[in-house]
Amino acid sequence: MSDLSTPTTPHTQYPSLAPKQVATIQEAIGILESTMRAGDTFANSEATKQFCRLKIGTAKDEYFCCLFLDNQHRLLVFEHLFRGTVSAASVYPRVIVRRALELNAAAVILSHNHPSGMTEASRADTEITTRLVHALELIDVRVLDHIIVGSESALSMAEQGLLKQA
Repeated sequence: MSDLSTPTTPHTQYPSLAPKQVATIQEAIGILESTMRAGDTFANSEATKQFCRLKIGTAKDEYFCCLFLDNQHRLLVFEHLFRGTVSAASVYPRVIVRRALELNAAAVILSHNHPSGMTEASRADTEITTRLVHALELIDVRVLDHIIVGSESALSMAEQGLLKQA
């Protein structure tokens, strides 16, 4: 799992930017992440979408990530759990369930990027989301949202009515 914690190096993640600009972006991500850990919750979907865009919006491969949250919906940890290719990533519910138990998470927000830049939810996206909702429900962990990240925007499946609780 540790090899996925950082999907790309700063220079490959932002190849057209100068090192000082990359450092500024990374600092902004760090500030946003620590603010979310310090008490701001991920109840605001706009802030959550922006957070996910900063984390994986420029990745060249598809990454499936989870924001594991406590019972007040504060961030415990953001993790890149699965890495795929330019068009797909295999996602294993048992890995997400195990990690939620290890972290004693009360809720999760799922997120993945579409390297194509499109944020439309595919049939595969809705199917894996439904599977994960059912799997996590068995251990009393609520799926709050599934954010699909493109290069210019992000889509909240909950806002679109695509997140079906069991």
